[in-house]
Amino acid sequence: MGQKYFGTDGIRGEVGQAPMTPDFALRLGWASGRVLLRRLNERGRDGVHGARPCVVIGKDTRLSGYMFESALESGFASAGVDVLLVGPLATPGIAYLARTFRALAGVVISASHNPFADNGVKFFSHHGQKLDDALEIEIEAELEQALTCVASDQLGRARRVESASGRYIEFCKSTARLANGGLRGLTLVVDCANGAAYQTAPEVFRELGATVHVIGNTPDGLNINQDCGSTHPEHTADAVQRLGADAGIALDGDGDRCIMVDENGTVVDGDQLLYVIAEERQRAGELRGPVVGTLMSNLGLALALEARGIEFERARVGDRYVFERLQARGGMVGGESSGHLICLDRATTGDGTVSALQVLAAMCDRNERLSSLVAPVEKCPQTLVNVRIGRGTADALMTDKAVMQAVSDVEAALGCEGRVLLRPSGTEPLLRVMVEGRDGDAVARHAKSLADVVDQRAAV
Repeated sequence: MGQKYFGTDGIRGEVGQAPMTPDFALRLGWASGRVLLRRLNERGRDGVHGARPCVVIGKDTRLSGYMFESALESGFASAGVDVLLVGPLATPGIAYLARTFRALAGVVISASHNPFADNGVKFFSHHGQKLDDALEIEIEAELEQALTCVASDQLGRARRVESASGRYIEFCKSTARLANGGLRGLTLVVDCANGAAYQTAPEVFRELGATVHVIGNTPDGLNINQDCGSTHPEHTADAVQRLGADAGIALDGDGDRCIMVDENGTVVDGDQLLYVIAEERQRAGELRGPVVGTLMSNLGLALALEARGIEFERARVGDRYVFERLQARGGMVGGESSGHLICLDRATTGDGTVSALQVLAAMCDRNERLSSLVAPVEKCPQTLVNVRIGRGTADALMTDKAVMQAVSDVEAALGCEGRVLLRPSGTEPLLRVMVEGRDGDAVARHAKSLADVVDQRAAV
């Protein structure tokens, strides 16, 4: 739940510390169904789809998705929950449909930007938001119970929803708030990462009037995120330059992240896109609350927002923490450098297509190039080094005396013009070492020296 990964190659996840197998997926569907039904009975059955409670299940294009889809379907059915199957669809599309169909939850089978061999399950509430911690804990506890099945006449039923993609396309288009001309006159390159948005994203931009050149739209079950999409935006950049396009859009495997490329072929990351969206909201008199980034957000973003008189706040790394701070502070716009951006005045969760539309709308409204819109964000050099560590050792390493002394030494050298961050990966046995400052050479040197200390201590 949240963003949990369970690798089919044996990588272990957080829920139940079990590998993602068909048996586990079946149990997860059953346990989730039982807990969601209990919650439904506690709050009353208002807003339930039809006469029977249901969940919406979608997936990205990984080969293993078909297997896990069937297992989850069986689990929910055995708990007495109907299943609406929508097939490959971007993660935010499932969040939207969970609300639209008044379902108990939206369930996404995806490992986002990870390689095809990984897979996992992400849940959204009936409001289209991540599940709260208490509900996740309740589902995890239910997983420990003996699996049972409801009476035959109470079994859940499953059906395919053929209109899912069309509904989601219309939703995305509605978020752009474009003038009558729409996107006419713009030429775009869209890289779908051979993932979940390969059918919907190009259609959204085409139907709004843009000329669209699509790459990364031939999924075969094994090539999702493979040398394409938001983790490899250089291919989008090459296509933009070759075709003379106005901008490029690179999505990730499950369609909730967006990296863009300007007309010069320069990659524009999530920090820069967040600035454009926030500034556009401010110009329209719509911005409220602070803009929320993360501990990894570039110092240049903070300085650019400050120059515009826009409050900036950092949250822990992870879209759920950005969302929590936005809710707590009454904000509407936030996101991560990776391109996972949240526009709460348009959607309930991060959406790569919706994010790109907000930037394109700003370009059209102001008749400016993307390079001009992002120019105020002068990014500070930032070096990130991933150090492989033993599982479960991150906390010990971060409090290790030698590591702490090395961090202090680097911070002293940077002074007030830089910062250091150590952060464990949420999905891999890695400790991420980040150093940021004005001097790129010094930043790279400090990051390497600090990473070397972490690596040495990890080997002890």
